[in-house]
Amino acid sequence: MKTLKYSRQRESIVNFLATRKDHPTADVIYEHIRMEQPNISLGTVYRNLALLADLGAIQKLSYGIGPDHFDGNAMPHYHFVCTECGAVSDLDIDDMPDISTVASRNFKGTITGYCLHFLGKCPHCTTVN
Repeated sequence: MKTLKYSRQRESIVNFLATRKDHPTADVIYEHIRMEQPNISLGTVYRNLALLADLGAIQKLSYGIGPDHFDGNAMPHYHFVCTECGAVSDLDIDDMPDISTVASRNFKGTITGYCLHFLGKCPHCTTVN
């Protein structure tokens, strides 16, 4: 990761995301950070989230269902996206390393990675609806 000048705001964002497994939105992150740093702006949170995602320190999760979510775990893993409420959570499943090989069989280019997510209703929406 590229060396950056220290930022208390950035450190607060990284520390907050490290405690979360629900992959909060920028607004949720902002509301939490604002309790510690009342003068922080939503724009500062968005800029730092974009920078951290660009540097690979966090993941920005954009699924086209509601707002972007952010994950403090930058290592490759799988997510579940609720099509009802938009919640994003980790899926505790084994890695699927063969998926790139399978995808490459009928593709003339070079596959260097993949992003796989699962869709459906989360446990909360399944019991409510």
